[in-house]
Amino acid sequence: MRNVYTSLDIGTDSIKIVVCQLYNNKLNLLAASSVKSEGIKKGMIVNQETASNSIKKAINEVEEMLGIEIKKVIASIPNDKSEFFMVSGKTSVSSESEITGKEVAKVLESSLKNLDIGDNEIVNIVPIDFTLDNQVGLQDPRGKVGHMLSSRAVVSTVPKKNMYNIVSILENIGLEVVDISLNSIGDINTFRNRTTANQMGAIINIGYDSSSITIYNKDIAIKSSVIDLGSKNIDSDIAYIYKISLADSIKLKEKFALSHKRYAGKNEFYEISNKFGEKLKVNQFEISEIVMSRIEEILTLARKEINLLTNRDVDYIIITGGTSSMDSFNVITEEILGNNAKVGSIKVLGVRNNKYSSAVGNIIYFINKLKLRNMEYTMVDDYEYEEENKIMNVINDSMLGKVFGYFFKED
Repeated sequence: MRNVYTSLDIGTDSIKIVVCQLYNNKLNLLAASSVKSEGIKKGMIVNQETASNSIKKAINEVEEMLGIEIKKVIASIPNDKSEFFMVSGKTSVSSESEITGKEVAKVLESSLKNLDIGDNEIVNIVPIDFTLDNQVGLQDPRGKVGHMLSSRAVVSTVPKKNMYNIVSILENIGLEVVDISLNSIGDINTFRNRTTANQMGAIINIGYDSSSITIYNKDIAIKSSVIDLGSKNIDSDIAYIYKISLADSIKLKEKFALSHKRYAGKNEFYEISNKFGEKLKVNQFEISEIVMSRIEEILTLARKEINLLTNRDVDYIIITGGTSSMDSFNVITEEILGNNAKVGSIKVLGVRNNKYSSAVGNIIYFINKLKLRNMEYTMVDDYEYEEENKIMNVINDSMLGKVFGYFFKED
């Protein structure tokens, strides 16, 4: 199996794993799994043993689906305390040769030399454009001839503990982390299109115990923040009001409630027992009203956060995360955020739930990096690449240097 990629998103509520294959320039889903998380809080590992067991369970499910062993993954890193920096670099090139992926890597690497990120780690380097002599605004300089190649890019960083916390546990259970990327980078790569490529926009990812808000300029993340509200608050509201367990409240939310009361049936009921063993008949309209109230609060706070992150009007707002897959979520999205807001739709065939948006998008991001380097890679067979394609350790032995990034050794 060639051009197969595995992406892992470790969330507080669930471990999401996606395996896709690139065939005829089209990304196809091979398998996806989501299992309950344990030992994880706000995207951070708080109990190594239980977290490891959750990750292994997700991996095993996919391995059983495909009949292959998963050894390599792309790891998604939470947005919490992420920072973004605009950088530039330049490098001289031979006027007799065409620009190749080697020069692309070199000019991007040069942009990091004077970057002061303190105790943080670099996660992503996203090119804005390239200039070759007098040719400005190039998206892909490969194949062109010139003397001086320069680049503009946006670098994203996170606290070291955010990255090492996840990478170390994956390595401890025998998984090789081939690449790392922010969840917000994955989200934009899932939902971007020709229109967003020239716009300013935002993506709200509603997670379990928090929600991230990221601003994008021409599909490049430039600012991000997190609010401490998520789907857990919806579940807790239902559990408190009906005096049921959290597990039962999740079941009610997912199987019976709607995100907008307008479409809920006043004569529709769901039978369930509360903590005291009493039988309850939950009305669909009433429970949808509870859910709707909390969603309104989350989206309203997210809207305020967008206004704090940028003083410019955004052209679009996309909502993602598992909660956004609830029935009628588009309706409440437009009511609270306006007509330019919508629920995201993953275009990869077979992936319906938005809880997979970060994992899927980080595969797309990884593939785009390979294309810019004019390289191929697969994560599930025994094919080994020649020495010139092996990973080069750069940037003072940082974690980015230990995975793909943009930097490959070419002797």
